[in-house]
Amino acid sequence: MIQTEHLSYNVNGATFLCELYHDDATIGARPCVMIAPAFWGLGDFERGRGRLLAEMGYAALVVDYYGEGRFSRDPAEARGWKDEVEADRTQLRDRMNATLALAKAQAVVDASRVVAMGYCFGGKAVLDLARSGADLVGVAPFHGIFDRPNFETVQIKAAVLALHGWADALARPEAVVALGEELDAHCPDWQMLALGHVGHGFTNPASDNFTEAAERRSWRAFVGFLEEKLG
Repeated sequence: MIQTEHLSYNVNGATFLCELYHDDATIGARPCVMIAPAFWGLGDFERGRGRLLAEMGYAALVVDYYGEGRFSRDPAEARGWKDEVEADRTQLRDRMNATLALAKAQAVVDASRVVAMGYCFGGKAVLDLARSGADLVGVAPFHGIFDRPNFETVQIKAAVLALHGWADALARPEAVVALGEELDAHCPDWQMLALGHVGHGFTNPASDNFTEAAERRSWRAFVGFLEEKLG
């Protein structure tokens, strides 16, 4: 049976609420996948991914990077929260690192085998986690945003798998090339899957750009990444 645990942590006086999913039929610590949500915040789509990954035998921690578990269906409200965090990306970096520490501290998690995935702004979040030199096995942004943060990228320990829609208006080809150059300079193990004629948000059925084939292909690539990196 899939269990859900509600966890919290604090960064600079703010409280963040995460959800941990795991199968109680599995004994002992197991690999963990952190899931950073799209800019709407911690929502049902990411919770569904967490349950799916728990059914696959992983622990899955759904991330709250806004605080208090916030989620909005109002684009203007969600954009305001995103812009506040994005104004100083060290906030996002520090919150993601605190979430990683939270994940590693859980009894059901093998702290040596953690991967972080993220959607949209969550893709930026997991890239910033990797850019900080965080000690985890891998990161995988799905239709992520690739612009550089306001802190220096250090040697990246995590393997990177970027899953990208080539027609994504939020990550144009020049941004893709810039990310490739950045990763070539700092990351010894990176790869990118570019999906043709696919726009931003292609994994989410609620998105106008949802593309079933792209969702299927990107998920298959991600599962292969987990199998290779986490065993």
